[in-house]
Amino acid sequence: MLFNFRLFSKVYYAISLLALIILIGTVGFMLVEGYTLSEAFYMTILTVSTVGFNEVHPLSEFGRIFTSFLIITSFGTFAYAITAITTYLVGGEYKKYFKEYKLHREVEKISGHVIICGYGRVGRQAVADLSFHNKSFVILEQKESIIHELSVKKRFLYLDGDATLDENLKKAGIKRATALITTLPKDSDNLFVVLTAREINPHLTIISRASQSPTVKKLKIAGADNVIMPDKVGGSHMASLVVTPDVVEFLDHMSFQGSADINLEEISFNELPEDFKNKTIGELNARQQTGCNIIGFRAANGEYIINPSADVEVVPNSKLFVLGDPSQINKLNELLGLGSH
Repeated sequence: MLFNFRLFSKVYYAISLLALIILIGTVGFMLVEGYTLSEAFYMTILTVSTVGFNEVHPLSEFGRIFTSFLIITSFGTFAYAITAITTYLVGGEYKKYFKEYKLHREVEKISGHVIICGYGRVGRQAVADLSFHNKSFVILEQKESIIHELSVKKRFLYLDGDATLDENLKKAGIKRATALITTLPKDSDNLFVVLTAREINPHLTIISRASQSPTVKKLKIAGADNVIMPDKVGGSHMASLVVTPDVVEFLDHMSFQGSADINLEEISFNELPEDFKNKTIGELNARQQTGCNIIGFRAANGEYIINPSADVEVVPNSKLFVLGDPSQINKLNELLGLGSH
């Protein structure tokens, strides 16, 4: 709703009080002084605004008493109403509310998107990678300084709110989303988000951050498909650079973003054209036609096969993992009619 009560409550309240005073004054002058409706309304406006023109008709003694009380009760109300309205217009609050309304409208239009809970260090990296892949997403953040940063940049869709609350997840379109990434600092908050998200959308892919090892199991029980410990991943990567530096350098040289010399892509069964479904890897002939290598396969039961043989059949719910340089990946996408990944 564009002019919802929550956003403009102060203005609505001020206008309502002002209207009530005018109504009381108009009715009062009609009863006390016998004025017509237009005369009573005009006299009330003169009194409330303290303009100070002459009375429509000379006031009776009781009329002067009524006018005195009307001035006393209306002066503060009139000043409050003018101040409230002026603050919204001059102070720019109405711009903030219309901007928030516009963001909500844009979020309502998207579907198949990713919800990112928390825009900290981990959340920022997730946003950068999703942006590179042109994947639509919505950031859910409640820290005031970060919200201000996002509003200044005007680059991403975001909502100001606590991700642990059901209504905020629903505002972010969780029922229409395909995935949720929660990167909140506290494991307890991530656990709550996972529980809530899984309950609202059972088909959602949920990826959660964890700081403590014991929390990993709890998050998976709660419904997280994957749990990442940034500190553990970073530490393992550094140790690997000591033990097997060349292997790690090679893996770092590979990119999942399409910008490096070697790229790794995944292709699900549903993405394949009908002519390529239920065929063996050998029959796909990817190496000869595009130069790409199929280096991995995930079977329908979730089992992973490294360097699958040519007789492995591509069946429903399976996935292919393909390695190649950017030009080879593009050829593969063109062959399969997938466009650029």
